[in-house]
Amino acid sequence: MKTVISLFFTLSISLIHIQVYSQAELTDEEILTMYKGLRVADVSDGMDMVGLRDIGLLDTRIEALWKDIEDLSHLFQGIAVTARYVPSNKIMKNPMEADEFRRWEGNWYGQISPEPFVEFLKEGSVVVLDVNGDGDTGSVGSFNGLFWVSKGARGIVSNGGIRDTDEIIKEKIPVYLDYMNRGRGIRPGRNEIESVNKPVTIGGVLIRPGDVVVADGDGVIAVPREHAQKVAEYARIILNNDKQGRRSLYEQLGMPLDKTVETEK
Repeated sequence: MKTVISLFFTLSISLIHIQVYSQAELTDEEILTMYKGLRVADVSDGMDMVGLRDIGLLDTRIEALWKDIEDLSHLFQGIAVTARYVPSNKIMKNPMEADEFRRWEGNWYGQISPEPFVEFLKEGSVVVLDVNGDGDTGSVGSFNGLFWVSKGARGIVSNGGIRDTDEIIKEKIPVYLDYMNRGRGIRPGRNEIESVNKPVTIGGVLIRPGDVVVADGDGVIAVPREHAQKVAEYARIILNNDKQGRRSLYEQLGMPLDKTVETEK
């Protein structure tokens, strides 16, 4: 008879820490003031200056659903609220009678694939959704997107899962998504909520709840919260220098001044 010996090893695992910010640190409101008007390019340069080169810039496939060149209303700077949806592996009855389908659909939305991150939304939030791998599923549409805006969201960043795009554009909800991974089917039967306000990966970049997200025509960049102040300070200098230089050229060329050359402190 053979004796089976089981060896147990205690592993030291370092999990990604989710910081709860205290009153002694910069508040979301203070951070948002520091990032007001900053562009992706400015923030990227600021990240370089603190040593975060090639960190934070989302893949160029994550781009604006629409652009407003007149008022630049597709731009935003905000604080990440994150959620992750994963593909479902549940067996479902198919087909169903209409009443049965509605009950099943309501239960799925309410219990399996709800939107529990909504309670964390406030003025200045950005909804960051990782829906990678859940197929042709529309986790964001013209109704819930507008509802999130009513709760204070400034925009949405996702690696896919956007539908009702015509209405979203008409509603002027700033959305940045992977165009190759749109979603058209409803969530019931397709995906499930996996986590809320935990680290996610969008466009090859780690984004944690509380990180700073900046988006414009150049794409999206995420700034680790612990470096947000220093990055903003450098980025502001870069932006103001750029504005002053372009303002001089505007005047030299007789071009009418616009908001892109107005300097801010």
